Amino acid sequence: MPMPIAAEPHAIQVEPGRTALVIIDMQRDFLEAGGFGESLGNDVALLHAAVAPCQAVLAAARAAGLLVIHTREGHRPDMADCPPAKWARGPEGMRIGDRGPMGRILIRGEPGHDIIPELAPAPGEVVLDKPGKGAFCATDLDLILRSKGIEALLVCGVTTEVCVNTTVREANDRGYRCVVVADACASYFPAFHDAALAMVKAQGGIFGWVAPSGAVLAALG
Repeated sequence: MPMPIAAEPHAIQVEPGRTALVIIDMQRDFLEAGGFGESLGNDVALLHAAVAPCQAVLAAARAAGLLVIHTREGHRPDMADCPPAKWARGPEGMRIGDRGPMGRILIRGEPGHDIIPELAPAPGEVVLDKPGKGAFCATDLDLILRSKGIEALLVCGVTTEVCVNTTVREANDRGYRCVVVADACASYFPAFHDAALAMVKAQGGIFGWVAPSGAVLAALG
């Protein structure tokens, strides 16, 4: 049965069996002290507002039987997939690959690369490692979604204007309908969060829809 979601710029209906929940980069390196986010001078506490809404949406999606996908941004231990321009962003000694409080910063397999315990993937859920900001770039996400018959995405995670927004734009170009769960996303810059959501729903939903977690929970329930 179609699932109506009260969203902006207008309501949208999705089929539960053709809808996936995608949780973007809720990793220790971005949300906890000592990780990549803090190394760039950010206040990581600003991202914590998205944790509880993400937990609620994740629990409801699991109960409804939706496909759940968790993404993690990070690089190979040999850093062959880390462009020099990206590596050079941080201060010397706190760049990608350098040793931090949670292991090598933003490197796959290190403690900081893990998803925070509050949103730990359940057995059988997809965990997708990506080297860039968009979840479709250099990954098999599109293949996974198409093989499961998915045509709509509920998108949560961090940060709203970077990895969430990039993934939604990539998905839109591939024909997926995206609903960004507004309060289940967050940014180090609240003004950027607001602007990113406005961009998604502008011009009749140029990139997708925006809905509060309460509307998504009501639909899933």
